[in-house]
Amino acid sequence: MIGWGLIGASTIAREWVIGAIRAAGGDVVSVMSSSAERGATYAQENGIAKSVASVDELVGDPDIQAVYISTTNELHREQALAAIRAGKHVLCEKPLALTLNDACEMVLKACEAGVVLGTNHHLRNAATHRAMREAIAAGRIGRPIAARVFHAVYLPPHLQGWRLDRPEAGGGVILDITVHDADTLRFVLDDDPIEAVAISHSAGLSKEGLEDGVMGVLRFRSGVIAQFHDAFTTKYAETGLEVHGTDGSLIGRNVMTQRPVGTVTLRNEDGEFDLPLDHSNLYETALQAFHAAIEGKGSPSATGEDGVWSLAAGLAVAKSAASGMAVQIETGL
Repeated sequence: MIGWGLIGASTIAREWVIGAIRAAGGDVVSVMSSSAERGATYAQENGIAKSVASVDELVGDPDIQAVYISTTNELHREQALAAIRAGKHVLCEKPLALTLNDACEMVLKACEAGVVLGTNHHLRNAATHRAMREAIAAGRIGRPIAARVFHAVYLPPHLQGWRLDRPEAGGGVILDITVHDADTLRFVLDDDPIEAVAISHSAGLSKEGLEDGVMGVLRFRSGVIAQFHDAFTTKYAETGLEVHGTDGSLIGRNVMTQRPVGTVTLRNEDGEFDLPLDHSNLYETALQAFHAAIEGKGSPSATGEDGVWSLAAGLAVAKSAASGMAVQIETGL
């Protein structure tokens, strides 16, 4: 059984990841919080045997083989490198870091240490997106030409906070949501983005200096152009992902979500058909793949390199929105 340590007593760990670790056959051994009191309460509430107040104490625990990092974004690099130095496998929340140099360093150090580094891009584990990827690879819509992502949601009150008022922590909708769009499009299209154009704004939820909405376009190596709309402020919008090709279209409805829901419709000259889907918990799928990777059987659902790509796309979107110019996407890998 793989023993896990949590770096960060977070909401996402409580709501999704702890259960997924256990469902995948792992054990959550310890949780680290900078507040000893918060950590102890969190451990008790979630059935975790130990709580500690420092990263060094957690990664020094011989009962832990892997760590899940879900702290604020500016802390990811140092915490991941500490775990890697201790020989622990790392599943890190997106974005991996706040700069490409830092993210690439995490990938390099994990490779040198022989440990698995994964990025928690959950959406590529959705049955809807896997069905779309398979349909495109099978040529069911011909050559992909364009895509559209609708990922404008409402950030619930219990998640509001640093995402809306701490630029130094990597807040804002781009590093929170747009990076997911980039990863999902890379996965579904099996293609890499090379250019970004975007406009961002604040619709009143975020503090000055942070965006809570963004629209833009990504250009991919193949020539596909992908439109995206991301926001924290839309209470009644539906999410979706569409891919349009020379011989058909794939319409995904209610698919940019943590829950195993949504539909995918194929439209072509023969009519309109719903693709068969085998829905399952996205995080459990991710943890099963991560455990297999630790055992030398394949890779994480989203690797460290995937995390670098999504960060590169997000930073390019932010730079374009600030400058009003198109920005090339380069990873440094």
